[in-house]
Amino acid sequence: MTNEWVDLCAVSDVPEGGALRVTKGPLLVAVFNVEGAYYVTDDTCTHGPGSLSAGFVMGDVVECDFHAGCFHIPTGRVTAPPCMVPVNTYATEVRDGRVWIDPEPRVMEG
Repeated sequence: MTNEWVDLCAVSDVPEGGALRVTKGPLLVAVFNVEGAYYVTDDTCTHGPGSLSAGFVMGDVVECDFHAGCFHIPTGRVTAPPCMVPVNTYATEVRDGRVWIDPEPRVMEG
């Protein structure tokens, strides 16, 4: 079954080296602009109630604003404790100046 891709935002809505929180239906995601490349993860940290879009972006890593755990933005891998579970990521495309995702998350194991 093929999912319908979801239009999240304009690329201009996401600052270079920053993030934007987007809610679309049941999706609550963080859209990141890493040196002009766009990535999307779940917005909620896997360790607690922190918002990754409100976190501190350092290159291709985001530090959660709640307990300071870190994730690799492109893959969702944990890069620093106390987080232990990767965050879901989404296949992302830029089309006509807008960020689109496949709404089916790419779940990374452990």
